[in-house]
Amino acid sequence: MTDPAPQSPAPQPNTGWSAPGHPVAPGGQPAQPAQAPQPGHAAPAGQPAPAGQPAPAGQPAPAPAAAPAAAPAAAPAAAPAAAPAAPAPVGQPVQQQVPIRHDGTEPGFGPTPTPTAASEAAAAAAAPRVSEVQLTDADLQRSARIVQRMSAAFARKVVGQQALRTSIMTALVAGGHILLESVPGLAKSTAAGTLATAVQAEFRRIQCTPDLLPSDILGTQIYDAPNSRFVTQLGPVHANIVLLDEINRSSAKTQSAMLEAMQERQTSIGGTIYPLPEPFLVIATQNPIEQEGTYLLPEAQLDRFLLKEVLDYPNPADEFEILRRIDSGVFDRDDHDPDPLTLDDVRFIQQAGQKVFVADQVRQYLIAIVQATRNPASVINADWARLVDYGASPRASIAFLQAARALALLQGRGYVIPEDVKQLSRRVLGHRVVLTFEADALEVTSWQIIDAIVAAIPTP
Repeated sequence: MTDPAPQSPAPQPNTGWSAPGHPVAPGGQPAQPAQAPQPGHAAPAGQPAPAGQPAPAGQPAPAPAAAPAAAPAAAPAAAPAAAPAAPAPVGQPVQQQVPIRHDGTEPGFGPTPTPTAASEAAAAAAAPRVSEVQLTDADLQRSARIVQRMSAAFARKVVGQQALRTSIMTALVAGGHILLESVPGLAKSTAAGTLATAVQAEFRRIQCTPDLLPSDILGTQIYDAPNSRFVTQLGPVHANIVLLDEINRSSAKTQSAMLEAMQERQTSIGGTIYPLPEPFLVIATQNPIEQEGTYLLPEAQLDRFLLKEVLDYPNPADEFEILRRIDSGVFDRDDHDPDPLTLDDVRFIQQAGQKVFVADQVRQYLIAIVQATRNPASVINADWARLVDYGASPRASIAFLQAARALALLQGRGYVIPEDVKQLSRRVLGHRVVLTFEADALEVTSWQIIDAIVAAIPTP
């Protein structure tokens, strides 16, 4: 008995994300190539390597028979021993990168890549057989309606910021937490409140300050003198959606108080464990580290965030729309949905996300990317590999799998394709790959390292 034809993927909405390997400057314009660095300095991602160096990531292999594993072995032999040349990412992808169309509607990110014959073939290979299907058509249709209504709620209150919307919804469906980073005034807090209102969730906002104590977040015990006993008062973290506003302005002690709540979904007060409500989502915001009065987040807490989204300024068209809505009073209106979503809808779409099919080759692909962050010299140039202090933990692989399933469901598919993994690579790994101080001096970012790794690993 032959297997039926794979499911054809549904039309994919504009997620506001682009796959790695196609850098874009703020404002949606293509990034200009940087000048070649001096010998001994790291070349920016996407810059051609000098003569004698391996071809940069993103270029097609010179011969179809070239094995990906041969690229790292050939790199040391090609480099001159006397004078170190400018480093460049090593590894030649088997197939050409999918072209990205940037329409300028979202600064720094482009629409969903245009399908090609190679990407459609990869999607067909990743599609499940009938015996492997776990989501029914009715499940997909109900999930699509929930996603559409959540997106409509965002559109009423948040102008543009499609990447922000997709990231928050991905974290919600995956059952994880998200860290948002940007300068003040880019609708981070508004987006969190809008999501809570859209699904009728219990919402709490915690304004982080240097004098904030762990008990102010988790809760404490108060002595009841008339009854001669202690009474537990639960903190604001006991809610469905918790906004930790400007989390990097609180002390490390206060930041670490959230570790148990984020990972174990419970708090311990006075020796008693109190479970957190389900669903539970932490949306943390932070300002760039260059600003005054901020603290670095501990690596252990960063690893608890499923995704990290870095926001950019709105483009002129979106900013004009913001002013128009303010003048017309649109933001002040109470746009009450007569048939709003409920927490039961959220629980349904979370359960549906867990049933999204993931082929073994896609699992191996995302594991290969995570493994490469721990041993980057096996896939990229040695001069770049030494800039990685340490790579991602196994929690990154789990986050990759959960987020890829959620993103596939948001795009109307019941199965994950390799393009989902590529689109999520920066947001899943960007805050988990820690670079050395030398990388900071050379202005090499974790996104550049991740892009080079993704480009060097063959797409299944």
